[in-house]
Amino acid sequence: MAEFSLVAMGGTFDIIHKGHLALLDKAFSVSDNVIIGLVGDELAIKKGKKLNHSYQQRLDTLKKTIAEKFQNKSYVISKLDNDFGPAVLEKDMQALVVSDETGFQGDVLNKIRKEKNLTPVKIVIVPMILAEDGKRISSTRIRNSEIDTQGNLV
Repeated sequence: MAEFSLVAMGGTFDIIHKGHLALLDKAFSVSDNVIIGLVGDELAIKKGKKLNHSYQQRLDTLKKTIAEKFQNKSYVISKLDNDFGPAVLEKDMQALVVSDETGFQGDVLNKIRKEKNLTPVKIVIVPMILAEDGKRISSTRIRNSEIDTQGNLV
């Protein structure tokens, strides 16, 4: 039986890499129902992210990745036009799965949930996945041809 009935996680998923897979794996391992917030193009640009792929392309790739690596898992992908999407309003939400880089978002989410008279969620932190050189794996580093999606030096 899963630890939580409903969890949320989010990301841009521009170039899906080993770090993204670790987050997805953790979310699916602690819950049978996962809401995945996928950052919309407008929000990504507002946050200063450089995108290789449009929202639709990222959505299609994310769905394909989940179908290949996490068969028979129950999930919903929700477009994020703000930092939290449905995690703020979903009363049955029990946890937020984040990387240690974005762990602070859990405190912000719980503050907003408290203001809306919703119970706080547990913050499940997934350690950053490091590349071969000991630095974190990121889409930016992959885009810059420093590493591949597995964290191997290029």
